[in-house]
Amino acid sequence: MNKNREQKERTRTIQDKVISGFNSAYYSLTEPTKLKILRLMHGKEYEKPEKSPLVSVYVPTYNRAELLIERAVSSALNQTYKNLELIIIGDHCTDRTEELVSQIKDKRVRFYNLPKKSSGYPLDAKGRWFAGPVGPANKALQLVKGKWIARIDDDDIFTKNHIEVLLRFAQKHQHEFVSGAHVAERFDKRCIVGAEGGDKRFRVSDKGKNLTIGGPQTWLYRSYLRHFKYNINCWRKSWNCVNDIDFELRLYKAGVRMGFLDRVVAHILPRPGEKTVGLDAYRMAEKKGFKTYYGKK
Repeated sequence: MNKNREQKERTRTIQDKVISGFNSAYYSLTEPTKLKILRLMHGKEYEKPEKSPLVSVYVPTYNRAELLIERAVSSALNQTYKNLELIIIGDHCTDRTEELVSQIKDKRVRFYNLPKKSSGYPLDAKGRWFAGPVGPANKALQLVKGKWIARIDDDDIFTKNHIEVLLRFAQKHQHEFVSGAHVAERFDKRCIVGAEGGDKRFRVSDKGKNLTIGGPQTWLYRSYLRHFKYNINCWRKSWNCVNDIDFELRLYKAGVRMGFLDRVVAHILPRPGEKTVGLDAYRMAEKKGFKTYYGKK
């Protein structure tokens, strides 16, 4: 289901318009300058490609302990590329997440559980979908140590060579941010999203221009871009209001050098007991009171 169309179902308040308008102006004025400064400070560090730079992979999560370990953690730690750290950020998890992560005997893994649940967005299906990961994701960006950054959501799966192929692609073309295609399954049907010959839907549209930028589980970018944070008020916008789309579109507008790899690098599959992914899955879970994965309202 189209995320932007979903946003239109909600009537925006004056407060929404003021806050989102202010943020839009602020980002437009400050982020291009921020990028120029960051390039001056760190750009030379990337002029000569390194064979094995440290890659920081982060996972925002909330009370999906078993699924987190089975999908995101397993696929990250079993990469062909080995020089990585895996940062798991719990959004004040109250299930077995900390217990199960502590059982992982791999020094590359770090876990941090937020002392309280992040807030600042509506606690309905759309609000959680649009802005739910923002708090833990921003905390992760404070903790990364790598020269490159990748993100995976707790229910997604990297291909085995995910980091390797994206890193070499970025290094070869001197991209600051790269993304790729992914496989998505909805109601027992799988399609390739983004790649040539696959599903033709683009992730974002800016003033009528379709931009080929993959989903967050396909991102890899230079670590100085960690100074660009996710927008907790993204849900207030009238367009491109999902946290990851808001983030990547701001990078694009700031002038970040972006590249798209026409290759599948991740899989997005329904969670156990569900038939689809994305907002549709959230809305179906909402009808059940979020008891399975999202906690109660």
